[in-house]
Amino acid sequence: MASTAVVRDPAIQVRLDDLLDQRGLEAIWFARPNNFAWLTGGDNVVDRASEVGVAAAGYDGDGLTVVTDTIEAPRLRDEELPDAATVETFEWYDGSLAETVAEVSDRPAAADFDAPGLATLDVSTLRQPLTSPQMEAYRALGRDTAAAVEAICRTVSPTDTEREIAARLRGRLATKGIEAPVALVGGGDRAQRYRHLTPTDTSIDDYALVSVTAERDGLFASCTRTVAFDPPGWLSRRHHAAATVEASAIAATREVGLDEGTAGDVFEKIQEAYGTVGWDDEWQSHHQGGAAGFSGREWIATPTHEATVELPMAFAYNPTIRGAKSEDTVLVTENGFEILTDTGEWPTLTAEADNGDVTLSRPDVLLR
Repeated sequence: MASTAVVRDPAIQVRLDDLLDQRGLEAIWFARPNNFAWLTGGDNVVDRASEVGVAAAGYDGDGLTVVTDTIEAPRLRDEELPDAATVETFEWYDGSLAETVAEVSDRPAAADFDAPGLATLDVSTLRQPLTSPQMEAYRALGRDTAAAVEAICRTVSPTDTEREIAARLRGRLATKGIEAPVALVGGGDRAQRYRHLTPTDTSIDDYALVSVTAERDGLFASCTRTVAFDPPGWLSRRHHAAATVEASAIAATREVGLDEGTAGDVFEKIQEAYGTVGWDDEWQSHHQGGAAGFSGREWIATPTHEATVELPMAFAYNPTIRGAKSEDTVLVTENGFEILTDTGEWPTLTAEADNGDVTLSRPDVLLR
């Protein structure tokens, strides 16, 4: 394999070179959509039900080579790839992506998908921490995602069904080039009984939780907003409690990251925060979220998870307390916190982290 294309992000190229050296490889290949986007900035998706895209990007220490079929090559060259990228093609009726990658690749090589003769490549740790260009793209994605969720929440009525709201949300996000692999809407009755509120034909009635995990250019942003018409008396208290747990998780992430600790260390702080707000065992009813980036969750915090907390990185924690939920995507750096899914146009409350050292503004319940 030979190429003169330059990797778009110098920080990524350093990681790729290190990986080649560490594993004694001549080439590494990426065909899963989030990894392809991470490396090239382009989109290799046609069928969103497929785990592998229509093109694979390979790096050999000099630059990029992209393999795809003769159907996709013209579009990818024109719209998704750097001008200097080398593109190798195979006839759509006489070959496959995996076979062609195996044919053109220098050896030894590894890939993030099954290709004959190539080793397996796990890319999750390679995608962390975020680079400066990725953080800029994340800021735009976060603003657009939150704006869409909040705009839809301001238009809903008690008689709207969960599916109607989810459909409108997906449509609004689509106008910004954003996919929504997760769009959850739950009315007051179902929100008290379940944690993953997959939409139904039930009307939302007195209040609703609206949650989304949105994707653009390979990056994922998550947020939840609560809108209420005739809220139960306990909703405000539980919502504030969930926001306090979320603030504690965010504060703990920076603390643990500075100490080069693990996801399990963060989880310990989350458990303590649930106890502080008086809901000791509530964490058992739903996962608490974790690192975000080129996956909805790069890792999910659990008691024994040994993933290193990298900074700077995006994190999306989603604590729930029986009918209430607090969730945003937050950029955590060595110097502080930046709420990525923030518009400045939603009512807020002040949540103090469990350790008392950090106070964050969190979305409140929107009363309509």
